[in-house]
Amino acid sequence: MTETIRLTAGRMFRSLHIPNYRRYFIAQTVSMTGTWLQAVAQIWLVLSITGSPVALGITSALQFAPMLLFGAWGGVIADRFDKRRILMITQVLAAVIALALGILTVTGIVTLWMVYVLTALWGVVIMIDNPTRQSFVSELVDPEHLSNAVGLNSTVLTAARTAGPAIAGILISTVGIGICFLLNALSYIVVVGALAKMDVDELHQTELVPRGKGQLREGFRYIWANPVLRSTLLLMAVVGTLAFNFRMFVPLLADKVFSGNAATFGLLSAMMGVGTIFGALASAATSRPTRKLLLASALTFGAFLVALGLAPTLTWAMVIIVPMGAASILFAATANSTLQMEAAPAMRGRVMALYAVVFLGSTPVGGPLMGYVAEHMGTRAALALSGVATLVAATFALRKRLRREAAGVMRRAGNTLSTRRDARRPASRNQRAGEGRRSAPRLSFRRTRRSGDVPEPRPDHRSSSSSGSQPR
Repeated sequence: MTETIRLTAGRMFRSLHIPNYRRYFIAQTVSMTGTWLQAVAQIWLVLSITGSPVALGITSALQFAPMLLFGAWGGVIADRFDKRRILMITQVLAAVIALALGILTVTGIVTLWMVYVLTALWGVVIMIDNPTRQSFVSELVDPEHLSNAVGLNSTVLTAARTAGPAIAGILISTVGIGICFLLNALSYIVVVGALAKMDVDELHQTELVPRGKGQLREGFRYIWANPVLRSTLLLMAVVGTLAFNFRMFVPLLADKVFSGNAATFGLLSAMMGVGTIFGALASAATSRPTRKLLLASALTFGAFLVALGLAPTLTWAMVIIVPMGAASILFAATANSTLQMEAAPAMRGRVMALYAVVFLGSTPVGGPLMGYVAEHMGTRAALALSGVATLVAATFALRKRLRREAAGVMRRAGNTLSTRRDARRPASRNQRAGEGRRSAPRLSFRRTRRSGDVPEPRPDHRSSSSSGSQPR
């Protein structure tokens, strides 16, 4: 039993044996925690200034709109330039923005328009940083470790999403809002240091794409021509827009559905966090992403979303939210790994940019849409609708996959039967005659010296004709 656990843990964390990835993993753990510190502090800052939910919505839109509108161009930049250098630049810029917001908050001179401007600038930086960071993982590890590395990255994001808000709550209540921004600025410096210390010779760098016209259109054409990339991104677009905003329903479940309080919200959030960690570790344990795993996780995610919307009691909701969180992270990580392994190295930045667009950029569209459904039809109806949309999209993708497989089986079977039929078919009369002509020796008549003799047939041995024949 102990040996099994040891082997499983070794397989789950095998990418950490690679020095460059280990540095990146540790730096990302610090940086993502700092990012969530800033996310929570920014919400509290806007609420303390305005007390307006509308202002929060505008802030969220400014943060994600650059990714939605221009995220594909971030992928073009990632393919054209050295990814490690791009990340060093984006991390420094993000640190400057966080530092400015921290100083403005600590000194008490911050206003709403300043938050809006700095949030929009941060969104522009993330527009370039995110696809570059996603595609940079494939340069840190070899292809056989890629799925594991993506799974470990999901574990980092999940742990940071759980720990960051908790730490931010303690800091805001004891020290103040500004310290969260300052600590996040320091976390970016950790990433810059890790990138600077990497062994460049050990990176699996791809050839940079030279500047040219139509590279964005080329990326779209490439994705659309590849069935795996196309179907994965379309499925991710539906799920990302209609289902991955489920986090906004957790406080509504606690308050509106189960008539709870902040403790109820914290309990549901904690159980969901446990599930997401399990899902991330399960993704890290897989050797390669498969289409079956992608569709199975999407179907499971949709089913548990519907079940959560129908949960009769808080206890049932706490039980259901654990596998729902696990399936959500497993689906996202599998989609990420599938895209990275299927994409050509020269196209990987553009492919991952579109992944970021449908995963993050869809928030400004899906968030208000599902919020409207929750407000007018209820939280349960919104959760059920999200789950049904996911189930329909995954079922459609599964149906197309089964059709392609069935067509391939029929095609192979037809080819096999045709080959066997040709092998067993008797030769035709013309074929037999032709074979007889090819196999029978030629007959020739030798002229005799006496004119009255009847010529006698004999085989024509052409190999000896050069030496001549003696008359009888």
